[in-house]
This record gives sequence, structure tokens and C-alpha cells, in this order.
Amino acid sequence: MSNSRTFDPAGVLFGIGVPALAVAVGLTLTRLWSPRLPDTVATHWAGSGPDGFSTPSSLAATMVIVILLVGCGASAIAALAGAMLMTRRAMLIVGLTVVGLVLTLWIALLAAQLDLASAVDVALPMTWIGLGMVAGAAVGIIGASTLRDHRERSAATLPPDPRLPRGPLDLPITVRLGLGPATAAVLLGTGAAITGLLCARAGSWWPLAAFLPVSLLMVGLLRFRVTLDETGLWVHNMGMTAVGYGVEELVGANVEEVNPSRDFGGWGLRLKGRGNYGVVTTTGPAVVFTAANGQRLTVTTPRAEEMAGALNALADRRLADR
Repeated sequence: MSNSRTFDPAGVLFGIGVPALAVAVGLTLTRLWSPRLPDTVATHWAGSGPDGFSTPSSLAATMVIVILLVGCGASAIAALAGAMLMTRRAMLIVGLTVVGLVLTLWIALLAAQLDLASAVDVALPMTWIGLGMVAGAAVGIIGASTLRDHRERSAATLPPDPRLPRGPLDLPITVRLGLGPATAAVLLGTGAAITGLLCARAGSWWPLAAFLPVSLLMVGLLRFRVTLDETGLWVHNMGMTAVGYGVEELVGANVEEVNPSRDFGGWGLRLKGRGNYGVVTTTGPAVVFTAANGQRLTVTTPRAEEMAGALNALADRRLADR
């Protein structure tokens, strides 16, 4: 079984379609509201008042460029079916967070200056900065949950090498890797404290709204749940499957000693060359799943021997039952 899809339809919809829709909404509102806006609108603030101005059309052009180059430039990666699924999800969330921020700020700037003769006394709508980021991040998370792994898949035709380990099928086996709850709590608590000070200094809650999606994304990307069940080996991240292989794809599972920095160039979910994935969070034993299409999934865990034995036994049973 194979899949040569180049683009993920959900990635195209959310990664390209949503930014394009945001641009259309912003341009439409600018056109509709232009008769009610001053000749020049405030676009930049310093101290207690605005110190930068431009025409509504110039503001629109700037916002379009930021949405397309920064927001869509990041989120469009989600459309590439061959890219690492977790990377596509993370970039979609980041990109749409930027899109949400810029669009709501664009709308807020225009709405705050409707029916004014002059923009010299307009206050910067800070609340919208936070609301825009939260809304954009929420749409990004929804879109990320719809992305799928469209990698090529092939079924194995022979059982694993008899020299590879076998073990009891005491399934499922679940291991949690990456940041532990205590470490995550310390990081989030420290960040929240710093953000609280920024909120007090700014006299607004918007830094907290910016902190929440960014911090949760960063912590989420560093926590993994790996599950071995009757169907295969699956890596979950942020509540979604980041990468996984069905038992029907298994050529063989073995145990190797792995050093994340030396063998994968870093820590976490890594890609070393084409189709060589690693969930590497500690130095030590790792179960290595080799698939029929030549791809590999390496997972560092103290239960590597147990997981490798169960995988090979599952593959033996599947082929014997055919």
C-alpha cells in the first residue's frame, strides 16, 4: 500500500485558505469603512498617543504583506504532505496565531477610528492583540487536528529475522517521554510569573493572552506518549498522533543504544535523513522499528527490549494468520 499525495487537503484549507480569507475580510472591511475613516489613520503608538499615521489603503497593504509573508509563510508548510507531521502542525498553529493577531488588530484599528475627524487622540486597542492571538491559535489547533500523515506505506511480506527478540504480548504498552509534569509546571509557572509582571507594567491583560498559546505550544511539543498496541507503534503529541507505523509494515524491531545529540543531532522528535524518525529524549536503549518502505522509527525507553519483543511477536502472528 502506498500514498504519493503531494498536498494535504486539510493543510491547504487551513494553511493557505484561512490566511487568504483573512486578507479578503480585511480588504473588504477597509473598502466598506473607508468613507467613514479619517484621511490618515493612526498606525503606531508611543507613550500616551499615536505617533505614526498612514492612509487606510497603505495600512491595508502593510497588513496584507504581514499576513501573507509571515502568517501564511509559516502555515503553508501544513499543506506539504511529505513534511514531518508534527512540524506541519506546529507551523500551522504558529502561522494562524500570527494571522489571527494581525487580522483582529487591523479590524480594531479601523473600528476605533470610524467617524472621527482626526486620529490624533485614538487609543491603541491593546485588548484586541490578546484576543486575536487566542482566536488564531484556536483555529490553528483545530486545523492541526485535521492534518494527516500521507507518507508512503508498504506491507511486509516476510516475518522478522528469527534472531531478533520475541516477547509476550502483554499489551498495550504505554510510555511517556520528554518533559515530565513537574518540569513542565516549573517552566509554565516561571513564564506565567514573568508574564504577570509584564501585564502589570503594561496595565493590560494582553501579554497573558500572548503567553498562553505560545507556552502551551512549546511545552506540548516537548511531551510525548508512545503506545504499542495490537495495531502497531504510535507516537502521540499534543493529543494527536505525530508519527506511527502499523504492525503490517514491520520488517523487524531491534534494540540499539542511542545518544540523542550524537545520533540525531538533538532532543525530542527528530528526523535524521529521509524517513528516519526518532523520539529521542534520553541516552540509553531504544526500540527501532524498521518498516517495509525502508523507514525507521527509533524510540528511547527503558522498555525497549520488551517493546521490540512484542512487535516481532505481533508480526509473526499476523503473517501466520494470513
